[in-house]
Amino acid sequence: MAHDTTSGAASGRRRLVLASQSPARLGLLRQAGLAPEVIVSGVDEDAISAPTPAELAQRLAEAKAETVAGRPEAAGALVIGCDSVLELDGQPLGKPADAEEATARWKAMRGRTGVLVTGHCVIDTAAGRRACATAATAVRFGEPSDAEIAAYVASGEPLHVAGAFTLDGRSAPFVDGIDGDPGTVIGLSLPLLRRLLAELGVGITELWT
Repeated sequence: MAHDTTSGAASGRRRLVLASQSPARLGLLRQAGLAPEVIVSGVDEDAISAPTPAELAQRLAEAKAETVAGRPEAAGALVIGCDSVLELDGQPLGKPADAEEATARWKAMRGRTGVLVTGHCVIDTAAGRRACATAATAVRFGEPSDAEIAAYVASGEPLHVAGAFTLDGRSAPFVDGIDGDPGTVIGLSLPLLRRLLAELGVGITELWT
């Protein structure tokens, strides 16, 4: 993948790298006035485990950020790693393996409340420092019918998102409400990112395009 590093260097703005292939995370950052490069980590998520869903989300986020931060093409950049996990009945639910699992997941979630946890890790490769934290948002699921669930699973969307749902896609009508930051559910909490950058001595407005 080619990486355009000229615009940030020309303006004196720090390079920002998103260690994720998620279009939703990229969209959130762009809407907030940021222009990150994307370098996909390639981390094997199935090889990482943790005792709780929150710890799992954080370990995955750190693994993604660390992997990309160690690459030559990320030298000098601020690297953001994120990963999301839905907690239901104390169990971590990532992306469903197949349509059958996505269907069973939705039948278990409807009418209930889960917690979407997103781990965040920002590494300043120039300073050799990092700031990491998790954000959590409660999600109140509606009660889609079996036919609606079947149609949603057939769309393919739930196979690509943590918890088999997203707020910014076809499943939005099946979510009655949330308690917390919507960005956390979509994949990246902008308020938390601002605080993590501040810990590293970087103001988020300094990164605006």
